[in-house]
Amino acid sequence: MTSMKTLVSSITLICCFVVVGFSLAEDSLVIISPHPEGIESEFDRTFKPWYKRETGRAVNVEWIDRGGTSSDFRFIESEFQRVPEGIGLDLFFGGGTDYYLKLVEKGLLQPYKLPEALLKRIPQDIYGIPVYDSEYRWYGAALSTFGIMYNEELRQRLGLPEVSTWNDLTHPEVFRWVGAADPRESGSAHMMYEIILQGYGWEKGLELITKLGANVRGFSAGSSAIPRDVALGQVIYGMAIDFYAYGKIIEVGEDRVKYILPSDAVVVSPDSIAILKGAPNLKVAQKFLEFVFSDEAQKLWVLKDTDPEGPKWKGGLNRRSVIPALYDELGDRCVVPNPFKMDMKPIHYDSEKAGTRWNIVNDIIGALVIDSHKDLVNAWKAIKKCKKAEKREAAIQALVRLPITEEEAMQIAQEDWKRQDFRNQKLKEWGQFATQKFKEAKKLAK
Repeated sequence: MTSMKTLVSSITLICCFVVVGFSLAEDSLVIISPHPEGIESEFDRTFKPWYKRETGRAVNVEWIDRGGTSSDFRFIESEFQRVPEGIGLDLFFGGGTDYYLKLVEKGLLQPYKLPEALLKRIPQDIYGIPVYDSEYRWYGAALSTFGIMYNEELRQRLGLPEVSTWNDLTHPEVFRWVGAADPRESGSAHMMYEIILQGYGWEKGLELITKLGANVRGFSAGSSAIPRDVALGQVIYGMAIDFYAYGKIIEVGEDRVKYILPSDAVVVSPDSIAILKGAPNLKVAQKFLEFVFSDEAQKLWVLKDTDPEGPKWKGGLNRRSVIPALYDELGDRCVVPNPFKMDMKPIHYDSEKAGTRWNIVNDIIGALVIDSHKDLVNAWKAIKKCKKAEKREAAIQALVRLPITEEEAMQIAQEDWKRQDFRNQKLKEWGQFATQKFKEAKKLAK
């Protein structure tokens, strides 16, 4: 009898362990994201209790970042080349639409249609740019603008000009006072250069980028450094994505630093999210997508850190929601302007064109502006000193000369640019081209 009681007790104890074990089990989710710590922290903090309420289960979220959007994208690409069926990652969260279009082209995204109640609240496009994919392979989780941040306090003290356009950053008066990032390292920096190219056209756009580059003090690896440099007065003007600018403005005061949308080329762009092909935790990834478009999550983007429904992260997230109705509902509680009601009309932005030529645009700006920056600056100094209008104009024409047309760039971007030997040869040629034209520009200006 005693042994029977012992056996029953043992079975009961084992069952308890099993039940407890199941109750403590956690679902998993692995996200690769270039988002800053504040966004990851807030979405991690709020998703876990939301998931518990929805499913009755706990979830652990692992966040991975390989060093920014461009690096994350390259990592995803290379891993899928190694393991085509799936790379152990569930979601790619963050980065412009152009990256996601490239992943669509390669067949590396897993479609998921959001529940109709969520989907109907999101517009299909904003100013002609899709907010989500027609086949539900990616969605814009937030909206971004790209503009100019400037230190108004120091600008006035130094007697520097006001700026309202990208072209204003090319004026000789702002020489060495402009901050910008390398598009090969920063997805948001790339977007700003591409916006200029699409707003002005290939030739005029690269001319503007070359002159602007001549005024840049130095190119940072990431866009997050620019608002900090502007606030510290290391530069007066900076090419910036909106949420970095707004965060710094909240920190130091809007009387000291400001952010504007350049009237010559404005774009409102989705900052996206997608489930990756072969996601090991597909059902959890789908629930995370649903969470991202819930009111609870979308309010994290737009509310202050002091708002009861806002983020806890100091300074807030300062992003723009993709749900138009939320702006009317929240009113003055929003810390960012309503992107669906803008004073200026954005340009028509061709995401497909931008995605196709992404790498070649980065490389041509790298070769003609960034890698040859010292020679560019020296030529620009000589042009600034030149008093004769004819000589000055001839020198500028040499400074902005291009080695390739837009048609040629689009053609070789399709296939040839994927060949490393071809790309390396062209980069060598462009480097030599840049050295020669800046030498010529400097000579013509004397």
